[in-house]
Formats: sequence, structure tokens, C-alpha cells
Amino acid sequence: MFRAAGRALIGRCPNCGQGKLFATYLKQVHQCDACQEQFSHIRSDDGAPWLTILVVGHIVVPLLLYVEINYTIPLVTSLAIWFSITLALTLITLPRAKGVILSFIWSTNAPGSERD
Repeated sequence: MFRAAGRALIGRCPNCGQGKLFATYLKQVHQCDACQEQFSHIRSDDGAPWLTILVVGHIVVPLLLYVEINYTIPLVTSLAIWFSITLALTLITLPRAKGVILSFIWSTNAPGSERD
């Protein structure tokens, strides 16, 4: 299970680690090009955004509180900095979170919501 999650973190097939897991930024492939493993029946739905919020929130909020308590920064500068950091971390984390959720669903052999 954890090997599959590690492979998905770098955007690779959780089964073989060779093929790509995503066709575009967040659109998963229907099947792996290398091992032909099917992924079209797996849906992560709200799991990836939830995990992204959890991870980014636990990074940004303590940093924000530390800086705001210990330093005096103009409000506009502070808003620009924290918005940029939060946006960048969210964009970096979201596809990785989706990959991890997909790999956990795949590794537990969950039937998926669209499988016949």
C-alpha cells in the first residue's frame, strides 16, 4: 500500500511505477501505458481537496501565526505573501494528494463507483 502511495506521489502508476498516472494536471489516465492496469473506475471525489486542505493548513497556519506574532509586517504585504504561499502549496499538493487517494483506493481493491 505504501509503495503504491510513494509511486503515486511522483505521478506514476501505483502498480508498476513506470506509466503516468495523470493525463493532465488532475485528469487520471484510463489505464497505465506500461502495465495496462485500469484506473478509469476509480474516483477520488472529495478526498484530494480534503487532504490538500489538511496538509497546506498544517504548514501555513503555524508559519503565519509565528510570523505575525514575532514580526511587524504591513497588512498588504502580509496578505500578498500568505496568499502566494498558500496558492503555491495548494497547486503543488493537489495532484499529489489525488494520486495518493487513488493509490489507496487501488491498493485496497475497492470496486469503484463506475465498475460494471
